[in-house]
Amino acid sequence: MLNWDNPLSSPQQAKVAPTPSVAAPEVVEKNAEPQTLAASYATSDVIGDMSFDDTGVTLPEVKAPVATPTKAEEQLAEKAIEGITRDETETLNSIAPVKASDKRVINGEADVNQLAPFKYPWAWEYFLNANKNHWTPLDINMAQDIQDYHHKLSDNEKHVYENVLAYLTTSDILAMRNIGLAVMEKMTAPELQIYQARQVYEEALHTWTYQHCIETIGIDQGEIYNRYRVVPAINGKIQLANKRLDSVMRSDMDLRDPKNLNEFVMAYIFFAAIFEGTWFYNGFTPIFSLQRRGLMKGTSEQLQYIMRDEVMHASFGIRVVKQIMLENDVTLDPQAIRDMWDESEKAEIDYAHYILRKPILGYTAEDHIEQYRFIANRRARQLGLEEPYPNAQNRTPWLDEQANMKKEKNFFETRVTEYQTGGALDWG
Repeated sequence: MLNWDNPLSSPQQAKVAPTPSVAAPEVVEKNAEPQTLAASYATSDVIGDMSFDDTGVTLPEVKAPVATPTKAEEQLAEKAIEGITRDETETLNSIAPVKASDKRVINGEADVNQLAPFKYPWAWEYFLNANKNHWTPLDINMAQDIQDYHHKLSDNEKHVYENVLAYLTTSDILAMRNIGLAVMEKMTAPELQIYQARQVYEEALHTWTYQHCIETIGIDQGEIYNRYRVVPAINGKIQLANKRLDSVMRSDMDLRDPKNLNEFVMAYIFFAAIFEGTWFYNGFTPIFSLQRRGLMKGTSEQLQYIMRDEVMHASFGIRVVKQIMLENDVTLDPQAIRDMWDESEKAEIDYAHYILRKPILGYTAEDHIEQYRFIANRRARQLGLEEPYPNAQNRTPWLDEQANMKKEKNFFETRVTEYQTGGALDWG
């Protein structure tokens, strides 16, 4: 047996007691425990004439009576043989090389664990490009923002700043859950999943960024984070997104079923084109309007990096959903699309009138709403759909510049004293 004081020590050989010379068997007390394994078997009435030696137990040969199988048993045996044959065939097929042509975005049969050969090389390019926009909120100096918030912003400007962050803190967590729990697991091409894994990380990074801004400036975190629950205009957007998310959160959702597939495609369009492609893209604009006046520049720089991520998220999602529609011959209901645009517009109108209840210099609720419509038309064109808001005007032509910001700052030079390599980090 193992020596539990030292499990690696060699077990000592058990000492075998000499065979008693007494002819008559000893009387064994009813509850007495045998002293050795051999003695245990020797005192059993069931074992019979087994013999024991140093190498183990030798069982006596038992000859079972030959029975003629019944018809039911024969049928059961035939089914078992059929099952074995089928398993062997499936095994042979499963070890065949993966061809790119076998892959599909959803409902694919190819090995989801094998990255190459690529069928969707563009998805891999998204992943490579996403890694070029690598940053953390700690890389950006927020000292001036603290001074601006407490000494320069008007009450209306503080209201805008706080409520934009209150909306974003919840939205990015919702986006993370959508990709990580509702979308990614349904993809059957790993090059798609790998970019989406990066996307999940980015949504978490964005949430950290908002929290960092709130904490650094000294705003009451509990109050800000709860606004989405108590402010109807913010809650309305979140609940609308939750409705779309809940419809496709089921892990056992069979996308071979046309009804389920259509529901999944509609949810994907909502999150790619509206939630991230329009609400997020337009959602940073109020704070960028402050930046244009030299205010809250640290926060705005954080949002510029986030916006570049979101542009890629929207672009990738739109491309994926178009590929799904192509591969699965999906036809969208025009009225369902129209309803989706209309309910999203209403939620955005309510939100704009709340955060911009009084105009701030250079930006109004009407500007925000019209810009939403302009960007929505752009996303509809990318999807190959009819523009929902013909003739919408571009009220903030400078907005696109934010996503095209050049990352010229060298973080490794600006934060030499704070940066630590992985080997030097104290994990304690």
